[in-house]
Amino acid sequence: MASSSSTAREPRALSRERRAGSRAGSRAGSPEPRPGTRVRRQLSTSPWLFAAPGLLVVGVFILYPFVSTVINSFTDRRTLIPGAFVGLANFRELLHDEMFWTALRNSTLYVLGVVPALVLLPLLLALLVQKNIPGIAFFRSAFYTPVVASIVVVGLIWVWLLDERGLVNALLEAVGAGKVGFLSDQWLLLLSAMAVTVWKGLGYYMIIYLAALANVPRELHEAAAVDGAGAVRRFLTVTVPAVRSTMVLVGALSSVAAFKVFSEVYLMAGPDGGPAGEDTTLVMLVQRTGTGLTGRVGYASALSVVVFVVTVALMLLVLRADRKEDA
Repeated sequence: MASSSSTAREPRALSRERRAGSRAGSRAGSPEPRPGTRVRRQLSTSPWLFAAPGLLVVGVFILYPFVSTVINSFTDRRTLIPGAFVGLANFRELLHDEMFWTALRNSTLYVLGVVPALVLLPLLLALLVQKNIPGIAFFRSAFYTPVVASIVVVGLIWVWLLDERGLVNALLEAVGAGKVGFLSDQWLLLLSAMAVTVWKGLGYYMIIYLAALANVPRELHEAAAVDGAGAVRRFLTVTVPAVRSTMVLVGALSSVAAFKVFSEVYLMAGPDGGPAGEDTTLVMLVQRTGTGLTGRVGYASALSVVVFVVTVALMLLVLRADRKEDA
């Protein structure tokens, strides 16, 4: 009997010693895994494996074309001919190319005409649709519809409207005003393309402003109203300062998009860029120069580099102006 009781106490003592050892090991910083569990060790490369698909897409479709364009800008490469290194010859040719200066002028005018409208008009539109009144959801959807519509469809609709036999000229003739060459006059065509760009972008930037206006404290408007400020004064002293950072963002986005405009002018002016090519933009010139069996890929790449440099300069200019106002 004594021997059996002693053998029964031995496993209990061993189990107590094991538990004590495990507690000591856990206090020492090296806990033992539970029986039946598997310890998985996280590899240092695991985050890169998750990011690999996105990095692959960026590398193939953004980084590689960019580097290839910069390299080709220093060569005389054509569509079917590899070409040789020519240094800065393509960039020197740009300085003597009249079509380049015409395209640069049109792209600059496009920025000057479109950006102020896309900074101010969507803000006013957002103020109109901000209030929760019956039927306002319909107007919000109607204002946003051009954004989701295809630019090709939008361009063709406006071409049909502004054509000499279109609806607009028919209405002008009906009131005795006569036909207007919206698509045949150099400057009217450029203004018509600007109008299409503004009309299509209103809803997009309106949504951005709506998100910014939702964060403006209502107490500021109430305090200004108590002080006797009218609607215009509250807009200038409360709304504009509160959404100024958003206005800078809209200005940067719209300036980049306006300088790289292609579809609107291409659809309304045609592949030749309007009468005698006077409405050609920089991106249209890149497309016209670098495509086709005899396309000058090297020269078009130099044009693309210029577009990139000017676009970055526009963004830096807008950001610098914002920093000066903050200072």
